[in-house]
Amino acid sequence: MTDSVPPRPSEDPRSARADAWEDEAETEEFKPLTREEAQQWRTRQPDDSVWRVVRWQMALAVLTALAGWALTLKPSVAWSALYGGLSIALPTALMAYGLTSNLLGRMFPGVARASLAGLLIWEGAKILLALAMLWSAPRWVPDLNWLALVAGLVVVLKAYALVFVMRARRTLKR
Repeated sequence: MTDSVPPRPSEDPRSARADAWEDEAETEEFKPLTREEAQQWRTRQPDDSVWRVVRWQMALAVLTALAGWALTLKPSVAWSALYGGLSIALPTALMAYGLTSNLLGRMFPGVARASLAGLLIWEGAKILLALAMLWSAPRWVPDLNWLALVAGLVVVLKAYALVFVMRARRTLKR
C-alpha cells in the first residue's frame, strides 16, 4: 500500500512541472542602474583590449627567438622561432584590427548578427593566414629549424593563458 495522495482534479501534475520550467517563474524585475551605479560598475570592470594579447604575443615571439639564439648560437634557430611566433601573432593582429575597426557594424547598423558574422569572418581569415605563413615558412626562412618554429608557435599561443592569468590576478587584487 502506498501513501501517495492522488492529485486533486484542479491540480494537474503536468502543469505544476511546466510552471517550474517557465522563465517568468524565476525572473527578477529589471532595474536600470543610476548614473552613479553605472560609473561604479565601469570602474570595477577590467579595461582589457585584444591589443594587449597582440602585444604579449609579439613580445613572446621576440623573447623566444632570443632564447633560441642564446641557447644554440645559431641564427637559423632564432629566425625559425621568430617566424613561428609571428605566424600566430600577425594573424591575431589582423583579427584584432578587423574586430576593433567594426567595419561590418558600420555596414549593417543595428544588426546584432553582424557582430557574430564579423567574428567568424575574422577568425577564418586568422586561421587561413596562419596556415599560409606556416606553409610558406621553408621559402622565407633559410635553414629552417622546424623544432624551433614549433617552439615559437607554442610559446606565442600561450600568451592567451598568460593574459588570462594576469587579468585574474588584477581582479583578485581589487
